[in-house]
Amino acid sequence: MSNIYDALKIENELDIELFEKQAIDLIRSHVGNDNVLLALSGGVDSSVCAALLAKAVPGKLHCIFVDHGLMRKNEGDSIEAAFCDHKLRLVRINAEERFLACLKGITDPEEKRKIIGGEFIRVFEEGVKDLPGDYYLAQGTILADVIESGTKKHKVIKSHHNVGGLPDTMDFKGLVEPLRVLKKCDVRALGRHLGLPAELTERQPFPGPGLAVRCIGEITKDKLDILREADAIFRNELDASGIKADQYFAALTNMHSVGIFNNARTYGYIVALRAVKSKDFITAEYIHIPHDLLMKISERITNEVPNVSRVVYDITNKPPGTVEFE
Repeated sequence: MSNIYDALKIENELDIELFEKQAIDLIRSHVGNDNVLLALSGGVDSSVCAALLAKAVPGKLHCIFVDHGLMRKNEGDSIEAAFCDHKLRLVRINAEERFLACLKGITDPEEKRKIIGGEFIRVFEEGVKDLPGDYYLAQGTILADVIESGTKKHKVIKSHHNVGGLPDTMDFKGLVEPLRVLKKCDVRALGRHLGLPAELTERQPFPGPGLAVRCIGEITKDKLDILREADAIFRNELDASGIKADQYFAALTNMHSVGIFNNARTYGYIVALRAVKSKDFITAEYIHIPHDLLMKISERITNEVPNVSRVVYDITNKPPGTVEFE
């Protein structure tokens, strides 16, 4: 089905200023004086969409950020801070305890995904109840989503959007998808033009279920905190090295290993590191990280992160492995 935002089609290279003006004009003529609702995940697409909409309909944009407690270190606070100067209403729903309770005892990765997706929908719907008047639903749909989804019916939300898909029974006036003609590189460029910080515009892919798919076995807050610290060290060191990777992160295996710390025996977790390069994420190759850098990262993690006794580096390509470590 055709979409009015397809009129923003890019013929050759993106003229950011022209696209911004045309998109803002189209958004304003489409939604009028009604409210716009956006599920803000903190990903590149939803963040850039929020910044554009805030400029197009200041004071009319309502963003709901469901913080499921499965984000990376300080990520929730960074997302909130990035939009404090934008003319929008941001509601952050801190639901960590709620999600952890739902995930208690669950070890199967696919079951984790379904539980998180279902709970996200329930939390999101509760947040929508307080929205005044009629509203349009905005999505950070980009060109790749349109291609992957094929033809779309009006008011049907992509199942891969955000976490597990938004409910298809929501009562909204229409869809607002101003980024649907843009490639990912163009979305990043637009975000930079709109003044978003690099930690959002250059953000690497991050799964909707968050660290739940990078924490093997049952999810607990203690395990998540360990993973957050190890992951932050790895990403910071790789960023500082200048080595380019399309996706890179730490995963907490569910295995323990005997180690030595302060001349005493320890029995801590094994942390796995993953870094890959890919053009389309259909296939991926692991990044060759110099051994001296791997040694530095390993020493930092085992010395600075409690309950970690060993660090390993994953050299599996996709296929046969997946990019994620679940």
